[in-house]
Amino acid sequence: MAAVAPPPAPVPPVAPAPVSAAAVSTSVQSAAAQPASTPSALWLVGSRLREYAASTFEQRKPWGEVLDRSSFSKPSSLQEAAGRLRKNAGYFKINYLIVIMMTVAVTFLTHPSSLLVLGFLAASWVYVFAIRQGPLVISGKELSEREKLLGMSGISFLVVFVLTSVANVLFSALTLSCIIIGLHGASRVPDDLFLDEADSNQSLMSILTGGGASTTGANAV
Repeated sequence: MAAVAPPPAPVPPVAPAPVSAAAVSTSVQSAAAQPASTPSALWLVGSRLREYAASTFEQRKPWGEVLDRSSFSKPSSLQEAAGRLRKNAGYFKINYLIVIMMTVAVTFLTHPSSLLVLGFLAASWVYVFAIRQGPLVISGKELSEREKLLGMSGISFLVVFVLTSVANVLFSALTLSCIIIGLHGASRVPDDLFLDEADSNQSLMSILTGGGASTTGANAV
């Protein structure tokens, strides 16, 4: 009778090789250094811009109140007109900002060549700083982020103010916006019930800076 072979000896488990702290740190830094995917970054920026625009436009006043015919009258002096404009700018600042944006948009729509130039510049900025993954090399030299920013700013300045008529179209739109806002602000009689001393000190620059929104919202509450 043949002898039965003894079972093989169990193989001892192999312990994993120790990982040094330096290797772990290098791996973490490499993962952190990898740029996020472009679609995710663009989506995040677009989402934040939409949220900011929505929260800003929520502060606008009803257009029926802006265009209330019974509230318009001719000012008796330049001082009264300036006082009305200052108060109305503090109260209707978001509505005036919308008027500026709409005027600029309509003006550029009537000048499609200038609109195409702006679209080309915007696409160039997005490509250089968001879409392009590798470094930008010109004449064998890799450009830094600061050099790219300065270069794109200089090119945009030359295109807008020297090589094309985009600046003239923009200035025309802003001038028309200021005329519309000035006529409305000077001819509309402000209602003292919704204005306080802080609001009366608002200037026309608050339309662009958005200052004073929290004060007005707090008083409304």
